[in-house]
Amino acid sequence: MQDEARGSSAAQEFERIMLPHLDAAHNLARWLVRNPHDAEDVVQDAYIRAFKFFGGYQGGNSRAWILRIVRNAAYTFIEKRHPADLTEEFDEALHGGEAEQPNAESALVQSADSRILQGALEALPVRSREVLILREIEGLSYKEIAEVADIPIGTVMSSLARGRAQLRERLLGIRQKEAPRGLPR
Repeated sequence: MQDEARGSSAAQEFERIMLPHLDAAHNLARWLVRNPHDAEDVVQDAYIRAFKFFGGYQGGNSRAWILRIVRNAAYTFIEKRHPADLTEEFDEALHGGEAEQPNAESALVQSADSRILQGALEALPVRSREVLILREIEGLSYKEIAEVADIPIGTVMSSLARGRAQLRERLLGIRQKEAPRGLPR
């Protein structure tokens, strides 16, 4: 009887702490695996794992803790079903130029159609897409991203810069392809 009460209490505590982050978890999974149905499976797996190991949660940033588990579950899923997605490397020769001013980037992103932006984001390598989603869509700090992705803050910053450059190049490429067809710039 006492074990049941403890189990019920732990389940209630898990729900209270982790369920508010369910939307963020699903959003991250959807962007990483690029399929809403697979994302649901990834989130379900992640929350089962999180519940199983909730006794080891020692407080702190619960959002970062659960998103790290979601991230790991997504990478496990990708490794099993789409391993080629994880092998795309960053090519410094193609993406290593000077960064443009943030204002130009902001104007381009704001003027881009959301469908085009989504397609460009989905076309990015999974690791670049991950840091962009965590920062720009989920609003995590560099420190939180470092915790979720288990990488140093400096790597977060450089990954964001590369991811933004890759996204910018993809959007510019799409824009250049549309211009000859007479589509508005």
